Amino acid sequence: MQYVNAWRSVAAATGRADRAAAEDGVRRAYRGAGLAEPERFIWADSPRAAVEVVEKLAGAGRSVREEVRTRPWAEERRRMYDELGPAGWSALWSATGAQLWETTAALAERIRTGVVAELAPRPEDEASVRLVLLDAVLGQHDAAWLAAFDGRGDRLTGLAEVARNAGWWWPYEHAVVISERPEALHRDEAGRLDRGDGPALAYPDGFALYAWRGMPVPAEFLDGLTSLTPDRIRAEGNAELRRVMLEYYGYDRYLAESGAKPVHRDRTGILWRIAMEGDEDVVMVEVVNSTPEPDGTHRTYWLRVPPRTRKAKEGVAWTFGLEGEEYAPVRQT
Repeated sequence: MQYVNAWRSVAAATGRADRAAAEDGVRRAYRGAGLAEPERFIWADSPRAAVEVVEKLAGAGRSVREEVRTRPWAEERRRMYDELGPAGWSALWSATGAQLWETTAALAERIRTGVVAELAPRPEDEASVRLVLLDAVLGQHDAAWLAAFDGRGDRLTGLAEVARNAGWWWPYEHAVVISERPEALHRDEAGRLDRGDGPALAYPDGFALYAWRGMPVPAEFLDGLTSLTPDRIRAEGNAELRRVMLEYYGYDRYLAESGAKPVHRDRTGILWRIAMEGDEDVVMVEVVNSTPEPDGTHRTYWLRVPPRTRKAKEGVAWTFGLEGEEYAPVRQT
């Protein structure tokens, strides 16, 4: 677990790269691959800026990503698989890389998507940008698979050293382009990009990604969240952005201020329905905690339930994974 936590920190690291350490790692990776050390190191302030540098790069020679990253990784994986067997390798991966894979891979994909969106405004330009991105070694965002090999040999030490000290990098015969790490990263408890008052991911040169609970949003969209009204929410034509507005505004507040009326009530709670044009209805059950707070009051909760829900009890039962007729608590808590 010590390796997992250390590499989790690497994947989420922000702040200026340690350029000397990263360059030493690159040289070691080249030597380990049987290649001459690169003659030039070119630093960029973001993956977007690095792609622009690579597109104009002259005299760098061919990409050596296969020799530097792909082949050593494959050979180490085969060595570990042969040493541990199928079950042992699966257990190792589950205890290490798998713990980081989902969130780190999702973050890397978001960065790729953001780079393509900024550098290829026309669909016909996307292919060339994506080709450059295919040559990248992901540095800190290769943390998941590097975690699986940490402490099990020194074949990947060079790659690990770069990952601990820099962002994405592009290895060519005679030159290497290396990106700085982000200067800011904001995520929710699920590991998704999330920030309501600025970029969720930002690089030193201004390249940034905006998101609310993992969903990409335009930068200007966030500026309007603090002045939302029920009318503004209803007027939003983009169903996904409207959901973000509702989450930010609060379903209970929206219900109270939009004049909504309950559609069903019983002993378990009150069922509310918000009709959304061009989208599925938002259906909520209002329930009151029977256990009093320290001050004697009873807290109200709002539970989001499927649009098909027709009765309050049915909605509460769904939150427990039950059908309505199966939900019969002996005592409420």
